[in-house]
Amino acid sequence: MVTFQELNNQNHKIAERAKIILYMIQDRNICDTDVTCSLFFDLTDKIKEHMALEERELYKNLLTHSDKTVKTTAENFLSGSAEIKRVFKQYMKRWCHNKNLRIKNHDQFVAETENLFELIEIRMIDEVEKFYPVVRSVYGEDMGEKMAA
Repeated sequence: MVTFQELNNQNHKIAERAKIILYMIQDRNICDTDVTCSLFFDLTDKIKEHMALEERELYKNLLTHSDKTVKTTAENFLSGSAEIKRVFKQYMKRWCHNKNLRIKNHDQFVAETENLFELIEIRMIDEVEKFYPVVRSVYGEDMGEKMAA
């Protein structure tokens, strides 16, 4: 089962790649190169994997927990996940096709990418500061071991 270390490592890799991509896409000449696309789609895969892992591993027991605060926090974060997925899907539909970036308006692409990555960054900060403490209160520090039992 997942551990806090794994979740934090995923967040770190997502944040690191997002910063690199945001730097790379500023230059229109390298914006949709193979290297940028490879890193970009690696990032989008990591974001999807992280959200799926949280949904699969964390929410079940939190959503049925007897403590209303725990349950409400889980509901709020799950709702936030749904909104991020919606925005993410729209973004991918607009700018991506078959693992390639389709950039017709560079300035708009950069602005929308910055907005999306900011949304994801805020989500990761909220996970660490608000969600994971609630998860710890339910599962304890050794979450992976308790969930496997």
